[in-house]
Amino acid sequence: MVLDHNPNRRETLKAGAAMAVSAALPSAAAAQAPARLKLRVLETTDLHVNVVPYDYFRDGPDDTVGLAKTASLIKAAQSEAKNSLLFDNGDFLQGSSLGDYIAYKKGLKAGETHPMLAAMNALPYLCGTLGNHEFNYGLEFLEHGLATAEFPLVCANVERISGYPLVDPWRLFEQSFEDEAGAKHLLKIGVIGFVPPQIMQWDKANLDGKLSATDIVDAAGKHLPDLLDAQPDLVIALCHSGIAGGARRGMEENAALHLSKLEGIDVILTGHQHLVFPGGKAFDDIPGVDNVKGALNGKPACQPGFWGSHLGIVDLELEKRGGRWVVADFKVEPKPIYERTPDRKIVPKAAAEPAILASVKADHEATLTYMREPVGSTASPIHSYFALVTDDPSVQIVAEAQIAYARPLMAQTRWTDLPILSAAAPFKSGGRAGPSFYTDIPAGPLALKNVADIYLYPNTVQIVRIPGAEVREWLERSAGIFNRIDPAGTGEQPLINPGFPAFNFDVIDGVTYRIDVTQPSRYDNDGKLVAPDSRRIRDLAFAGQPIDEAADFLVVTNNYRASGGGNFPGTKTTVVLAAPDLNRDVIVRHIVGRKAIEPKADGNWSLAPLPAGLEVTFLTSPAAVGKLPAGLRAEPAGDGPDGFARYRLLA
Repeated sequence: MVLDHNPNRRETLKAGAAMAVSAALPSAAAAQAPARLKLRVLETTDLHVNVVPYDYFRDGPDDTVGLAKTASLIKAAQSEAKNSLLFDNGDFLQGSSLGDYIAYKKGLKAGETHPMLAAMNALPYLCGTLGNHEFNYGLEFLEHGLATAEFPLVCANVERISGYPLVDPWRLFEQSFEDEAGAKHLLKIGVIGFVPPQIMQWDKANLDGKLSATDIVDAAGKHLPDLLDAQPDLVIALCHSGIAGGARRGMEENAALHLSKLEGIDVILTGHQHLVFPGGKAFDDIPGVDNVKGALNGKPACQPGFWGSHLGIVDLELEKRGGRWVVADFKVEPKPIYERTPDRKIVPKAAAEPAILASVKADHEATLTYMREPVGSTASPIHSYFALVTDDPSVQIVAEAQIAYARPLMAQTRWTDLPILSAAAPFKSGGRAGPSFYTDIPAGPLALKNVADIYLYPNTVQIVRIPGAEVREWLERSAGIFNRIDPAGTGEQPLINPGFPAFNFDVIDGVTYRIDVTQPSRYDNDGKLVAPDSRRIRDLAFAGQPIDEAADFLVVTNNYRASGGGNFPGTKTTVVLAAPDLNRDVIVRHIVGRKAIEPKADGNWSLAPLPAGLEVTFLTSPAAVGKLPAGLRAEPAGDGPDGFARYRLLA
């Protein structure tokens, strides 16, 4: 039985509560000892239309994702427990190529079932909440999707401009459970949901003038009293918001820890961060967070990864005390669908459920066709054979897409007048991965799966604010990929430092500069300042003038870099926007929106000229023959080690 939140039905709720208490009264014999009841709460979160264990970009199976695999864990977890409830914590309508196919190609008409919901309808979800990505395709698309959900959704901090809720703020469910002595009890389970209020910024074009979003904790304070008036035995918060420390200032994106302080909430299911709790390193040393037991201010909490990677399992022991049920003990386990061995091999821990695969079979196959068909075109080839020695189109397209994405977002903030730069690295540049590990997309039709060649990692977009002086330091750190070239040297001098990962070689678009590799690297491979008097970055300019080192700039980057990855100066504590979108998705949207692109390198950086007579070499793929970029003075210099080709720079 489901009881509505409508305040006009308050008396109905109270009457229902009295009936529930009456129905749940234990026998006289059982009343001699407190009743103990075990209840297993299961959670999925951030599924992002990952149903089939398949990587549509790489066009092959992927054992690390997919609700079809999580479903087998759900089935096993339910078989192990007398009593269980399944919830979803949001971000289910957008994310994978299957989701893009529905949104961009097939469309979703009224009455049609979205494949993600078809898969979820095949599972016994009791309730769900909305994630921020549910709003990416507009309200009509969202409402068409939700109309076919066979389970209710709740969200307390979003409402229409008219004042009416978009979905119910909370729901009350009456279900019968069996205690450890075999007695039946009718419990009322209250469920309340939340989404980051930043949806009004992230999806302003879709939501402005239609919806409003409020602070998560404030919304809980508004709606919890109504829910508690209905006398629930247990209240579960579906909080599509992550776990972060620090003082509460209001409108937090990651507010689960603050929410846990409110009386009346018993369990918090979190998400949004795409992390695993308990156990994730990001949650160490945060006051109020028990990263071993899985608790926020003493209350059980879980965050089970993303894309179906884990099933959240919260085992509760409820005890009847003074006529009401309380959480006497709990255990939290985010259970994975795979494990990664020390040598980086993937070991599946779950099989795909055939019924889930069958529910999306037609749309999955249509997505494969969609991903393989051209969705645009590129007038220029996109390859990364020379990306470490000259400005390169494979990096240029990332820079262009990131800036196009950032401009409208930052126009809504107090940083609207700051210049926007873009940092991107050539991910596929040979190295330890071998001579075939390069991007190579010919001019002509461009398929979505080609984007995986351009941007390998599932990073999310972040924007940092730094002064011009730190733009220079960022580039100095990046220039550590080059060995120092001795201008008086007489033998061969390899240019590239093999111990420096290419994903840390950031090119910053929006400024111009040269790199003088005859100078020592200012930073070592670990980002430690080792040569404070050395400067490799020369002629750094913005808008044709020497950069103002005191002026502020916005740099679009990814969550890895913005969180300190690579130990770049000026990034870790200066984030002004942690966007909800993958960098890869930003590139996809850039291509889809423009249809025809021409990602030519703009030559904003180059190596400073070297003295004549030096033998400076670098390695690339043998497939680079005939693809030397215009303006790069280099020539083949024979075979290199391990199947690479050697090239020589010319003065």
